[in-house]
Amino acid sequence: MMRGRSPVAFAVLCLTAPLAPHAGGATPDDLTALPLEQLLQVPMVTSASRFEQPVSDAPSAVVVLTARDIREHGWRTLADALASVPGLYVTQDRNYSYLGARGFLRPGDYDSRFLLLIDGVRLNDAVYDQALIGNEGLLDMDLVARIEYVPGPGAAVYGSNALFGVINVITKAGSALAGAQTSVTVAGAGERRMRASYGWHAQNGDDLLLSASAYRRRGDDLYFPEFDTPEQNGGVARGLDGERAHSVFAKVVGRGFTFSAGYVARDKDVPTASFGTLFNLPSDTRDTQAFANLGYTRQAGPGVLLAANAFWGRADYEGMSWYLDETGTARRNIDGAHAAWYGANLHATVTAFTGHKLAAGIEGRRNAKRDQYNYSEVPYEPWLDDRRADSRWGVYLDDEIALRPGLLLNAGVRHDRDSVIGSRFSPRAALIAQAGPRDTVKLIAGTAYRSPNAYELSLAVPTADGMLADAGLRAEVIRTQELVWEHTRNAYGKLTASLFRYRMDDLITQQLDAASGWLLFRNTDRATAHGLELAGERAYGSGARVRASYTWQLARDGAGAWLVSSPRHLAKLAATVPLAGLPARLANELQCSSARRTEHALAGGYCVANLTLTTLPGAFGRGIGVAVSAYNLFDRRYGDPAGPAFVQEAVPRAGRTLALRLDYEFGR
Repeated sequence: MMRGRSPVAFAVLCLTAPLAPHAGGATPDDLTALPLEQLLQVPMVTSASRFEQPVSDAPSAVVVLTARDIREHGWRTLADALASVPGLYVTQDRNYSYLGARGFLRPGDYDSRFLLLIDGVRLNDAVYDQALIGNEGLLDMDLVARIEYVPGPGAAVYGSNALFGVINVITKAGSALAGAQTSVTVAGAGERRMRASYGWHAQNGDDLLLSASAYRRRGDDLYFPEFDTPEQNGGVARGLDGERAHSVFAKVVGRGFTFSAGYVARDKDVPTASFGTLFNLPSDTRDTQAFANLGYTRQAGPGVLLAANAFWGRADYEGMSWYLDETGTARRNIDGAHAAWYGANLHATVTAFTGHKLAAGIEGRRNAKRDQYNYSEVPYEPWLDDRRADSRWGVYLDDEIALRPGLLLNAGVRHDRDSVIGSRFSPRAALIAQAGPRDTVKLIAGTAYRSPNAYELSLAVPTADGMLADAGLRAEVIRTQELVWEHTRNAYGKLTASLFRYRMDDLITQQLDAASGWLLFRNTDRATAHGLELAGERAYGSGARVRASYTWQLARDGAGAWLVSSPRHLAKLAATVPLAGLPARLANELQCSSARRTEHALAGGYCVANLTLTTLPGAFGRGIGVAVSAYNLFDRRYGDPAGPAFVQEAVPRAGRTLALRLDYEFGR
């Protein structure tokens, strides 16, 4: 239930009032004030079928976010950006950020049901299959040119993990920077962000991008009523919410080759006493991830484009916390994992046959390390030392067939084999019809799977509040049907409506074992979701832009019970407007969710508003940029459902946060 209407009503008024003067002002002469992406009725995307196609021809209702969206709304992380996408919702447990879609966000899932790509390179790690979308993510958001989100199953071209969607983060070229840049952000709770970047571009097309970023936040003192006793500091976790991170990224392009590499290290203090740890004692997680990719693209002949990639990745995790042993003595426990992987793929796009656009490829990956360990200190006592490796490979074919003018059939299938679950076939088909000069109808059906990861299969820690392993876990399988209608009003606006039905079998869920009281992962029977999604966007000749969406969804388990952390209603509104007479733009967001079920209760619904004021280039001198943001503008108090590893039913989100950002471009 929504706990108060006046802040919500005021937020809606703030979002919509600035638009009124511009509603009728669009004229052809104003088109130069609009970004190119909004002028094109059919923007191009590459992530849905692994070849370039108009978004109207893609076998999905693809959403594209641009660098301009990121800057004007002040999105600090990939999670911030994805929270604006229709049908997606983001939760946070004061450690990681988690992404839900179509009513599914399972406790204990580290975003393993989404496939995360950077410039088409898979980033999900080899132990948790985790997609890092918060401050632990690899990329500074200032380096992002656009984000393509492809909702629905993508296993027909990508394989495991692409159950609910594919997120492809496409980075900027060095030419977009054209020199050195620096950025500094100061925000509440002791937050500091710094970035230094350099971009270079040659006349022959060679391109270079280098960047380094650092982040630090003191955090909040948090009160948890579940721990409100004198022995536990009255339920207040003091000085235990800090976070520190640094990252580097490089990309070199030239003569058909592209080399990219990135590294991130993040240290997060954890105040929630999850997994049975002692409250108000130091507990933290340390995550590092690195990747490198070398790609080569060439035109092999008329209508044949070949691309090859070789990639490498590594991810390390270590968690430190305090537990009571069987004698009642507090002992420090160390939990960790090492992941390493490498592989290659070969991809061909063929347009040589009339009426066909083909994508075909083969890829292999060796997960050289999927290691996990756990031990207690003083005295040293090992509990887990699991070392394993596996291999997987896949071959896929996708064909976009022009049946007749205005009617396409996109059909694809992929065969995967890995040493954990064996073989899998993943088909997808979409019938795409131009129902009129401005209308497109898509009928989409697909299947995807997710192989159980090493964390789910093999983490067994026989301590108090420990975990059990189930080596017999089966792959999750999802089957979906979706009907999409897209209406392009003109170069200024677009409407989208979707009806969807999802069915998941063998859903992997973290539960408490009744006999031992320990956590374990099990294949539950079945889960289904169905719903309706509406979205619209509109640009005005004056430069104002507005986006809105509404989602109704109902996700239930095999017994018909409402799923945990599954809102039935999501509503979003975003607007950005030029300020009359001032060299600045004002961007507003309103994101609302209905109540969500927790393990034993309900987390109330909420509406959260964000506001960002951004100066236009040259407002404060050559090369200087300023942005001021207010996140959770009305200081809304709300929380996200916690899983069975928590004592709390819900974990509180951050209150109002004010931020000031200064940018400087050298040589401008």
